[in-house]
Amino acid sequence: MEVVYEDEHCLVVSKPNNLIVHHSYYARNIEETSLTDLIREQGWEEACPVHRLDRKTSGLILFAKKAEWVADFQQLFESGTIEKRYLALLRGHLEEEGVIDSPVKNDRGNYKEAKTIFRCVEQFERDYHIPPYEKQRYSLVEMTPITGRMHQLRIHANKIAHPIINDPKYGNRHHNHYFQNELGIEELFLHAHSLKFKQPVTNQLIELEEPLPDFWNKFFDRK
Repeated sequence: MEVVYEDEHCLVVSKPNNLIVHHSYYARNIEETSLTDLIREQGWEEACPVHRLDRKTSGLILFAKKAEWVADFQQLFESGTIEKRYLALLRGHLEEEGVIDSPVKNDRGNYKEAKTIFRCVEQFERDYHIPPYEKQRYSLVEMTPITGRMHQLRIHANKIAHPIINDPKYGNRHHNHYFQNELGIEELFLHAHSLKFKQPVTNQLIELEEPLPDFWNKFFDRK
């Protein structure tokens, strides 16, 4: 696993697509090595993830090196003082920027307040024949979650009728099938590309960015 940043108390790792962060209630039916397992095998034997990324999502994730420091780093999320930004490929052309303020249902079936800010970075048009249209529109969008609900960005993209490409649960199956069968891309187009936070022990400001995974270029390079 690629370690993007490390200091005495924490490390930030680049998680690939299709890897669970750790074995939890949500991943109870997945029998595979987790990101936490791999990090501990690489020498950080007490490392604990401070937050979560979906199994299908790639990008930056923060670990505390010891369990006793987890609460200090989790406070960054509880207080909203850590800034997480994602890049996603969405179906259709989005407006330049906007806010999605719509509750998200949790695992108990209760709706919780959820808010996402988005900014359209680039728009694309492709000659993909996906009935009933001969051409297709897509947008590269930067998404900033203000709250941290499970599947929040995926649900919010679907709620504005611009689902994330290759999302098996909330996406558009016709576009997903085209990307998988015609372009040979099966991964979810959602990437946690930046983290910005003040290290709670040292007060050092840390700003990190992680490039998009290589498979994105199969879309960018094909007209």
